[in-house]
Amino acid sequence: MRKTNKIFYRKIQLSFEIKKPILAMGSQTKNTLCFAKENFAYLSPLHQDLANPGDFKSFQEDVKYFLKKTPKIIAYDLHPEYQSTKYAQKLSTIDYRLSTIQHHHAHIASCMVDNGLKNQKVIGVAFDGTGLGADNTLWGAEFLICDYKNFKRKAHLRQIPLLGGERAISEPWRLAATWLYLAYKEKFLNLKIEFLKGTNKNKWKILKDMYLKGINSPLASSMGRLFDAVASIVLEKYEARFEAELAIELEKIAKSYKVEVRSYEFRLIKDKDAYTLDPLPMFKQIIEDLKRKVPREKIAYRFHLTVAEMIKMICLILRKESKINKVVLSGGVFQNNLLLLQTLDLLYKEGFKVFIHKNLSCNDSGISLGQAIIANFSVASPTGHQRDPAP
Repeated sequence: MRKTNKIFYRKIQLSFEIKKPILAMGSQTKNTLCFAKENFAYLSPLHQDLANPGDFKSFQEDVKYFLKKTPKIIAYDLHPEYQSTKYAQKLSTIDYRLSTIQHHHAHIASCMVDNGLKNQKVIGVAFDGTGLGADNTLWGAEFLICDYKNFKRKAHLRQIPLLGGERAISEPWRLAATWLYLAYKEKFLNLKIEFLKGTNKNKWKILKDMYLKGINSPLASSMGRLFDAVASIVLEKYEARFEAELAIELEKIAKSYKVEVRSYEFRLIKDKDAYTLDPLPMFKQIIEDLKRKVPREKIAYRFHLTVAEMIKMICLILRKESKINKVVLSGGVFQNNLLLLQTLDLLYKEGFKVFIHKNLSCNDSGISLGQAIIANFSVASPTGHQRDPAP
């Protein structure tokens, strides 16, 4: 039972020493707090969703408990609408130094700590729903070259607009329709597939107008949302009761397919010193498979394999450019066991040394640990965390 003067925390031994005591505030959902001091980090119990009054109350109680341990630095996420961020920004800058941390950099750092890695350069692959990027757009399919202090965004999934903002999460058909519109323009409404029979054409016209006018259509490079879009088309489902519901079902049917297949095609676009993965060719091939009545289990499996091939391709390119052979995988999308196993298989065959979470979850519950460690290694900087410049 929780007491106001004590919480039950998880103690993690570090392979380095913390310069000054740090309290990291974590993410919005699956939130934990992390207090780091000397050679240890302490993780609070989980606060499932800070938008929930009960969870936010527990979060506040735990913050007060850790503040009694006299941290010198408060680390928090870039996203201004996270409750954890708002709470941190209200704390006195006289008593604490505030340090903002990018979400996906924190994911990779948490996995590095989970594997006992010291400060070193790695190829970080962070796949999740969304987190605010250094360019003020939503990220969620990120390839970073990073260590505990700095990161450079080297590749990402093509951005699409989330029509209606967060409504696109609960109504993933919006994501599916957006990708099909990008692939076929207006002709997509005439495609002979079951998904379009249940699509609200009148609502799509309104959403398309929003997109063209740039109204409530934030750009996102999210792997979680790509899974939602493909699942919506293949499963012919239009709404989700909770985040990743359709993606979980897509993984389930993909696991039932046992025949070896090739991945779908995708494009790689180079822009200066960064790369963009464009899945439009994949969507066109999925549509052709659906027209030919290919079993949806096979389509689902090929899609998973395609994402794994994307990871392999970018890691091979980045290894050639950077001479880095260590790959770190983190973010909630890697809770998908099929994708994780496919990715590990492809990377191991190419001779990569791959690190995945061992004791912590790959989801946002590890974000606070990553925030604390990044803040520690950035403590010498007068402006806090060294962020990646906008691409």
